[in-house]
Amino acid sequence: MERYLIEFRRLQVGLLGGFGALVLFFVLSSNLFAGTSWTESGKSLLNKLGQESASSQTPSPLSDTEIGSGLKEALRVGSETVVSQLGKTDGFNADSLIHIPLPENFETVRKALGKVGYSNMLDDLELKLNRAAEMATPKAKELFGKAITEMSIEDVQTIYKGPEDSATQYFRGKMTPELTKEMTPVVEESLSQVGAVQAYDEVMGKYKSIPFMPDVKEDLNGYVVEKGMDGIFYYLAQEEAAIRSEPLKQTTTLLKRLFGGQ
Repeated sequence: MERYLIEFRRLQVGLLGGFGALVLFFVLSSNLFAGTSWTESGKSLLNKLGQESASSQTPSPLSDTEIGSGLKEALRVGSETVVSQLGKTDGFNADSLIHIPLPENFETVRKALGKVGYSNMLDDLELKLNRAAEMATPKAKELFGKAITEMSIEDVQTIYKGPEDSATQYFRGKMTPELTKEMTPVVEESLSQVGAVQAYDEVMGKYKSIPFMPDVKEDLNGYVVEKGMDGIFYYLAQEEAAIRSEPLKQTTTLLKRLFGGQ
């Protein structure tokens, strides 16, 4: 009996205290007379209390406001990460997945100049196209921020319940016209700054000096804008999927609740 009392006092002081200990005392007493040990009864009761406590701590369902805030936070973080990654030296050029090649119709130019020892001029032009995209990409940060701010509750719910690239598809549909408009003058200036325009003129001058070559024309500005946006949206989709599924990318409590089920 003394051993049971000691066990009871230990449970009382260390775990329950107060009224909870009194309840435990009566439960254990009744089980003792029923042939069940205090220790076994105590463990059973504590397990039950622990389960009820854990159940009471289950997070309540997220509200529309919380979902909206969490999703916008995730998109803001994701878009800033992508812009930072691509908007630097070799962000495009050194990445085989989004590297901008010369336009397809320049293959004729490359073959022709290669035969007369000037293929390096095409390599230089290709490098400058990627440099221009890298310079223009930071402009997208402001546009993503604006689009995120303007998202409606309906937009948020559609994205939240949609596939892992639903936000990227939303942005592509909503932002492409404005992003094209905003990035076009930036790319045009960037092409000039990195020497792409001059390199293009030199390439075409040398090409046209070769007899009987077909005419080749290309809107480099529009081409770099299109390929630059393709690269941005490609990595935005990757970042969005990672935030939805990878705990390490869920850097705040709200993101963990939103995508991690915590």
